[in-house]
Amino acid sequence: MSNLVEQYGPREAMEYDVVIVGGGPAGLSAAIKIKQLNPDTSVVVLEKGGELGAHILSGAVMDPKALTELIPDWKELGAPLNTAVTEDRVLFLTETKAFKTPNFMLPKCFENHGNYVISLGNVVRWLGQQAEALGVEIFPGFTGAEILYNDDGSVKGVATGNMGVKRDGEPGPDFQLGMELHGKYTLFAEGARGHLGKQLMAKYDLNKGKDPQSYGIGIKELWEIDPAKHQPGLVIHTTGWPLDTKTYGGSFLYHLENNQVMIGYVVGLDYENPYLSPYEEFQRYKTHPEIRTFLEGGKRISYGARAITAGGLQSLPKLVFPGGALIGCDAGFLNMSRIKGSHAAIKSGMLAAEAVVAALGAGRSADELAAYPTAFEQSWLHEELHVARNVKPWLKKGLYLGSLMTGIDQIVFRGKAPWTLHHSTPDHACLRPASEFSPITYPKPDGKLTFDRLSSVFISNTNHAEDQPIHLTLKDNSVPVNVNLAKFAGPESRYCPAGVYEFVKTDEGQDRLQINAQNCVHCKTCDIKDPTQNIVWITPEGGGGPNYPNM
Repeated sequence: MSNLVEQYGPREAMEYDVVIVGGGPAGLSAAIKIKQLNPDTSVVVLEKGGELGAHILSGAVMDPKALTELIPDWKELGAPLNTAVTEDRVLFLTETKAFKTPNFMLPKCFENHGNYVISLGNVVRWLGQQAEALGVEIFPGFTGAEILYNDDGSVKGVATGNMGVKRDGEPGPDFQLGMELHGKYTLFAEGARGHLGKQLMAKYDLNKGKDPQSYGIGIKELWEIDPAKHQPGLVIHTTGWPLDTKTYGGSFLYHLENNQVMIGYVVGLDYENPYLSPYEEFQRYKTHPEIRTFLEGGKRISYGARAITAGGLQSLPKLVFPGGALIGCDAGFLNMSRIKGSHAAIKSGMLAAEAVVAALGAGRSADELAAYPTAFEQSWLHEELHVARNVKPWLKKGLYLGSLMTGIDQIVFRGKAPWTLHHSTPDHACLRPASEFSPITYPKPDGKLTFDRLSSVFISNTNHAEDQPIHLTLKDNSVPVNVNLAKFAGPESRYCPAGVYEFVKTDEGQDRLQINAQNCVHCKTCDIKDPTQNIVWITPEGGGGPNYPNM
């Protein structure tokens, strides 16, 4: 990028009070709150998707608490929270049977009374309308590709990615240089494993004294089912089969409006077996008698995948640095025990916004927004994450012991046990050599209930400009074959839910990693789980990637 800037620059620069990278629930809520507090503040939101909501994927059951604080009259304004939860079911699955956990034995974190089954993408589109009505500028189709710094080392803003660059890195006929967006403060709201957030954590050592972040990969499908089987507001979660008892994971099945159900599976990316395929486990899960009964006779409408942050309070980085802050899942506010993150993202955006407005009002810029982490520590969100802090560490102990200890932690101690468990190992370091495991044989897809990756990617509406540079980069081109394939049986061909990575033979019979970057759904799993941390996800051309409807 720098060579092209030197050749074609300087880039056009636009000045704002606040620059926000990411048009999800955290970024848009921060923008809305800033404008509510001071309408004269200039705010711009960058969104890499072709439209707001295009890259948003979540379960999702939403706790409206934070939204109500942000926009009290959201119902009157038509927010798409249309389906109240009517029933919770938590099931333990064996290969052929399902055992329902009695409601009186469920921890409070599994109670969804007062919550809504939603499409988070549609909620984000609605939040965008509210933001624009307040005067927020929103630029969809523009990536935050590069962090800009002031001479004193503080964040100055971001530059958007160049457009029309060819595969060889040279400008094409429609080349357009990126632009610079300068802000007195910049908020980063890119979602889990943010490309720029990762750089900020390294530059400012924001993870010092913190546990490694823990992630999961969430894979989801949207189905239209037989109206006779549809129960609006029914929320089902499962544990157990098809995963083994040592591997963390579970499913969700949510009944939305319009005879639609959202079905998905989350696998913790701290799994050990390199032969495990989260995508195939999800397909297998749908064949369970208790689950397939909802789907048979129905039609799959959409597909997507996204990494989620699950480390909780212990893994939250320092939230602020000179010139900006991390909000939402870029920091890792998701409450894994509740399987919810959107309310936490909204609240974190609001807290950061309040700190920004106070700083601007005092004539400050480009310093640390210390009021933001202070306000977080005094908020209900901190209390909620504190109550949940031991759930994921306990569940890493295995299904049976983990479930027992989670019950004790949440029901007996009510989340206030006098100890805090910790995450000790980053997810990529949990993978063990293939020689310690046997390959897993997964059944072939039937095209009705279960599907292959490529047909799934097709209905995610994923598209990237064919000739653009590959955005899945390797630090060392020899590592995939010499290390990953030799030692771990090429796990990237299995942990990717979009068929991006495959090992093929050259004409000389040698193994080679082929990267099908056009398939990428921007889930970030490869950036997280690659055992050698050799794969680095960078932003593709703006507007590329999936285009999720109603997800």
